[in-house]
Amino acid sequence: MKVLMVCLGNICRSPLAEGILKSKVNSDQVYVDSAGTGGYHIGNAPDPRSIKVAKEHGLDISSQVCRKFGVSDFNAFDVIYAMDKSNYNNIISLARNKEDADKVKLLLNEISSFDEEVPDPYYDAVEGFENVFQMIDQACNVIAARLEK
Repeated sequence: MKVLMVCLGNICRSPLAEGILKSKVNSDQVYVDSAGTGGYHIGNAPDPRSIKVAKEHGLDISSQVCRKFGVSDFNAFDVIYAMDKSNYNNIISLARNKEDADKVKLLLNEISSFDEEVPDPYYDAVEGFENVFQMIDQACNVIAARLEK
């Protein structure tokens, strides 16, 4: 199983989601990666605040490298989780067919049926990153439990 986490810049939310899910699954059975729909930070490490919050929870995401989502990701991944509706729509706009589109889901739909979004903490203080960590962690618990069956 291959899972891709996607946000806008691939420096705040999706690196956290990648690190959190990786910590909960068997890496021999589940491959997890992340990407951004925008190419603003290609080649960069995650935001220092994401790295800090992850570290406070025992996760090291500092070696991750930002990359941009591409059409080839539809071939490479079984499921693609978007952090919010804007990124969901950006991903869907690149889908070549129904099979591609069916792979795309909102992350928080794993724990809610209200199309909730993981807010972008980029302009927030560190507390915003902790809040985002907790939301993603809850969703990843559900995903990991399903993948381990």
